[in-house]
Amino acid sequence: MTFSWSKRNTIIVAIVAAIFIVFYAISVYWSDEPDTFNVEKYAKQVSVQTKEPIKPGFVTTTTLMRLASTLLDKPGGYLSNDVLPPSVFMDNMPAWELGVLNQIRDMSLAMRKDFSRSQSQSEEDADLKIAQPKFYIDHQSWMFPSAEGEYGKGVRLLGDYRRRLALTGGQQSHFYARADNLVDWLQLVQNRLGSLSQQLSASVGRARLNTSLGDTSDPDAPSVEKSREQTSWWKIDDVFYQARGSSWALLELMRAIEYDFHDVLVNKNAVVSVRQIIRELEATQQPMFSPMVLNGSGFGILANHSLVMANYISRCNAAVIDLIELLNNG
Repeated sequence: MTFSWSKRNTIIVAIVAAIFIVFYAISVYWSDEPDTFNVEKYAKQVSVQTKEPIKPGFVTTTTLMRLASTLLDKPGGYLSNDVLPPSVFMDNMPAWELGVLNQIRDMSLAMRKDFSRSQSQSEEDADLKIAQPKFYIDHQSWMFPSAEGEYGKGVRLLGDYRRRLALTGGQQSHFYARADNLVDWLQLVQNRLGSLSQQLSASVGRARLNTSLGDTSDPDAPSVEKSREQTSWWKIDDVFYQARGSSWALLELMRAIEYDFHDVLVNKNAVVSVRQIIRELEATQQPMFSPMVLNGSGFGILANHSLVMANYISRCNAAVIDLIELLNNG
């Protein structure tokens, strides 16, 4: 039996190989995570460019706009809703984008509901009322409407809100840097970090008590059940990069909060607590030297990157809880 390999087949294989190499190179380039930035320095640059004074809320709003713009303007643009190669085959960067987006959603909600209102009965800010839902569209929606289109509109509306911070009279927007407002946002942060920590810890798989069944000291309460939770091997890297993206965005937002809420934090002796949170978040952004997310178990030879990330996030969450306590009672 003879086998002939024609020149045409050679050309086809060469073309396929070339396409694969090009797609792989593009994927590697598009998977490069954006660097952190100095929020105060960036806000001052924007202030000079836009001729808008830096008033309370300017740094936080500018930072939020920068986070959302990064999703749209980084190499490859917004990838989560792409339906064509090579991005359709990528999962790490879309997971990172979702982590960032979740922090954007939490902060935009806090700005609409708390930061821009003097009390619960106050009227909502006109621009934030429209901007906040723009970030809640399905992150994988690619048409009618597209996710990046709606996020871009949200950024522009945040810019309108920021511009009105400098005005006086009926058109002026407000940013109330109060301890109770900050606590409301921090409680969203606490819930987000707690969820991420649990997902990361599930990489090793272990029995977990069902804590949703209530107080076990009550004889009439349902019995506590055990369940085994373990993240699918295929999802471990997605959870890791979602946590990494969420931590990146939260790091910048905490730096902005330290600036805009400085007087409140000093009054509550909470500056050190904020800086401790920032330090833990900075640790989550250390360079990844491994080509893949490792999932070693126990004290084995291989590292478990998910557990390392869970450690930093858990420590950060504990610091957030302490900060909430200080703001409430300090």
